[in-house]
Amino acid sequence: MKTFNEKEEKLNSALKKLKNLKFENPELKEHTKNLSNQKNQLEIEKKEIEDKYRALLEDHEKDEIPFTGWPTDRVFSELVKRMNQRGGVYVLVLDEIDHLVKKAGDDLLYNLTTLNAELKTARAGVIGIANDLKFTDFLDPRVRSRLGQQDIVFNPYNAEQLQDILRSRAKAGINQDAIGAGVIELCAALAAQEHGDARCALDLLRVSTEKAEQEGVEIVEQNHVRIAQAQIESDQVT
Repeated sequence: MKTFNEKEEKLNSALKKLKNLKFENPELKEHTKNLSNQKNQLEIEKKEIEDKYRALLEDHEKDEIPFTGWPTDRVFSELVKRMNQRGGVYVLVLDEIDHLVKKAGDDLLYNLTTLNAELKTARAGVIGIANDLKFTDFLDPRVRSRLGQQDIVFNPYNAEQLQDILRSRAKAGINQDAIGAGVIELCAALAAQEHGDARCALDLLRVSTEKAEQEGVEIVEQNHVRIAQAQIESDQVT
């Protein structure tokens, strides 16, 4: 079966040859007219198929994002479209926004600050979580003026708070009889010295239990915490 392009090429060639001929035969004139009508119908059908294909492709792309991802403008356009379809109020939370700005610039923030101007049936707000509170000093003045910035400062966790976090997590994932005396307190104290980082405290406890398992013992002791600390520090250097 010939493709549309092949049919179209054959018709165009036949019409060109016929139009260059001078003839008086009514049958030939009618034949030429019929070929011209077929060409017009073929163009209509081709256009319909192209439109259907484009629609199917757009529907497919909504669910199947390519491995390389969408360009930023496509993501922003799709975000606005879906928010308008559903309506309501949305809160966009960007964790470690300071690293995002340092890595990719402030174009994304600028687009987000203009989001409400694009939305018709919805509204949106942005919450940025950052370790460096001064990162806004390096933003483009247009972005900074649009932010409507309100700072909420969370102080680092102290040792007592870190102990509460560790006990809560340990209760959910570790046999309570497997944690020796002073282990939770030592992990919390070491992490408190590292700017009160809860992830540091959790990593210490996790690696400590791994060290105890590797030794084949059933109880995690403070010496396992010290070994874990040395390994984590070594991994950070390398």
